[in-house]
Amino acid sequence: MNMSTFLQTNEIYCGRSEELLNRIKPDSVTLSFWSPPYFVGKDYEVGETYASWQTMLKSVINLHANVLKPGGFMVINIADIIAFKDEAMPKIQGLNVSMRKSQVTKEMVLEAKARFPSYNRNRLAAYLGCSEQTIDRRLNGNNIRGGKHQVQTRIKLVGGQLETYAYNCGLYLYDKRIWKKDPAWANSRWVTNTLKAVSETEDLYIFWKVGEYEVNRSRLTEQEWKDWGYRQVWDIPSVRKNDDHEAKFPHELARRIIKLYSDCGDIVLDPFLGSGTTAVVALQEKRYYIGIEKEEKYVALARSNIKNAMAQTTLFDEMPQIKTLYPHNATQQVVAELQN
Repeated sequence: MNMSTFLQTNEIYCGRSEELLNRIKPDSVTLSFWSPPYFVGKDYEVGETYASWQTMLKSVINLHANVLKPGGFMVINIADIIAFKDEAMPKIQGLNVSMRKSQVTKEMVLEAKARFPSYNRNRLAAYLGCSEQTIDRRLNGNNIRGGKHQVQTRIKLVGGQLETYAYNCGLYLYDKRIWKKDPAWANSRWVTNTLKAVSETEDLYIFWKVGEYEVNRSRLTEQEWKDWGYRQVWDIPSVRKNDDHEAKFPHELARRIIKLYSDCGDIVLDPFLGSGTTAVVALQEKRYYIGIEKEEKYVALARSNIKNAMAQTTLFDEMPQIKTLYPHNATQQVVAELQN
């Protein structure tokens, strides 16, 4: 593949990453920062099975072994699946006694049955002053979230699979950080109706391609190193409005990753670009980007967001040139649009 056929920087490509990543110049990307679909039922996940989702992740990770520079980093922002459907899971959940409409217990029903062995459910209900359904629930334990025909859910950890896929293609888990955000349930008031915690964190898995890398303290200010550079837990508020995209991460999250793991003039890749946050921040921090997004409507959204952000800066005049890697026709096109 010659230089003219490689994907150019500062451009967004519509398509699947599994098909487009092999068109990036080998050993050219310093940082790949991305947040894949989480397999939680978003509109853009229609038709995806857990198996196909895992196959996609494995393929995308494998292709990074070729495009990352030696010493480069791949950072994946992802969360465990908190409602993973499992056919084998027993159909029962904890008794929420504080929310019961009837105070009749299983022990009370069993005691009544022993006292009146000929009573059916209706007569037991009349005797105990409750409904027939309450008798059935207490005796048969069908206290099932979503009803007796609903597949039950459990927590599914995803980090172990990512580590395996990366390790098998020569990428090593270098570090892990935690993004502490707002609780995942809108207006949750920090409570649930179970013993489970409200989900309020996501994980950042940092993988490294073997090679020399720089620990450049000038990337951050002294205060930034103290506030978050050395810290494992990053307290960053979630995006307040997801009106144009279902799953946006905040600019501050991308800014920290990009500043920590790359330098000015480096190439930053996002193979699941979405609304374009990684690209916008990469340009603001004087890096080049390559974006891949499979949904046409989000490609248009990302381009609009990038154009709006760039209209407020003179960034292009200040960015270092790396013409030995890529021609920057895409950058010139954006500048021309802004000038017209």
